[in-house]
Amino acid sequence: MNEGEYFNMKLYDRIVEKKEKISVIGLGYVGMPLAVAFAKKVEVIGFDLNKKKIELYKAGIDPTNEVGNDEIKNTTVEFTTDETKLKEAKFHIVAVPTPINSDKTPDLSPVEGASRIVGRNLTKGSIVVYESTVYPGVTEDICAPILEKESGLKSGIDFKIGYSPERINPGDKVHRLENIIKIVSGMDEESLDEIAKVY
Repeated sequence: MNEGEYFNMKLYDRIVEKKEKISVIGLGYVGMPLAVAFAKKVEVIGFDLNKKKIELYKAGIDPTNEVGNDEIKNTTVEFTTDETKLKEAKFHIVAVPTPINSDKTPDLSPVEGASRIVGRNLTKGSIVVYESTVYPGVTEDICAPILEKESGLKSGIDFKIGYSPERINPGDKVHRLENIIKIVSGMDEESLDEIAKVY
């Protein structure tokens, strides 16, 4: 068993045992509830470029109104704008928005920017899951090459990627993160199994 296999097989267990952390990149109405939900069970680093937003979260204020101030006050999520903190995590969830351009095409710059940030701080044996709403092929054709370029690691060998399409309806109090069925996919059986277990 090589080092990569050891890491992948054990990642879920190590996260549950709090020996490894999950990171959520992008703390909007998607990433925020996700980070808070995961933090009830495991250690979570919540990263966002928006300093004001991070300051609000640290002060126990939820500007998204998705989880509420009490949840934010009591969560164990480590809120940060320091991207080097991502080096402490092995399971990364990219939850940045995908705005639409004026010509109705998706604007992938947030996803690309997030991929560069994750790539710069990616360590061997990691899994990167894209929650952002992107069309098929984006994770493989656009995100993976960015992660490889920034990290110097090889996709499929040193790290794995997966996808979990966003299914939270902002402001919907019935179909909440906790009770919707999450759809997940991975680049191979092994990563799919790990991602499914973590979710």
